Amino acid sequence: MELLRRLRAAHGPLMLHQSGGCCDGSAPMCYPAGEFVIGDRDVLLGLLDLRLRAGERAESEPAPEDVVPVWISGPQFDAWEHTQLVLDMVPGRGSGFSLESPEGYRFLSRGRVFDPAELAALGAVAIVTGAGFEQGELPVPSDEPQVVDAAADACPVPATRPSP
Repeated sequence: MELLRRLRAAHGPLMLHQSGGCCDGSAPMCYPAGEFVIGDRDVLLGLLDLRLRAGERAESEPAPEDVVPVWISGPQFDAWEHTQLVLDMVPGRGSGFSLESPEGYRFLSRGRVFDPAELAALGAVAIVTGAGFEQGELPVPSDEPQVVDAAADACPVPATRPSP
């Protein structure tokens, strides 16, 4: 979240899009809000509140510049809908157009498969698409903290790479 706050200070309001294989593989890509055209079938995964720290809950509505929408393409959502995507950052440089590239960090998606109870609960949640978002639809707020300092059960990233 700190990296997103720094990027917002430098570039203004932001958006994230879970890449579908182009430009840096399948990394989440960060753009100035509106720089990446959201398709009618893209799915809004959530809205990050840049005011929050790990474990905090929002006590009021954020200002528009404090909200970072997180998107994924419709077909990619269909493939990942059973998985909780965890957005993280790690040292290193990505090779795409994402705003964090010059910062010495890159965004990374980690994941874990939802358990049967979580999948059942998700079945009742309305999916917000790009077309719906343009008409004012928003995701249902969660009671769970959305910002954590460590994601339980997410795929770990090795500290070092093995030698070739």
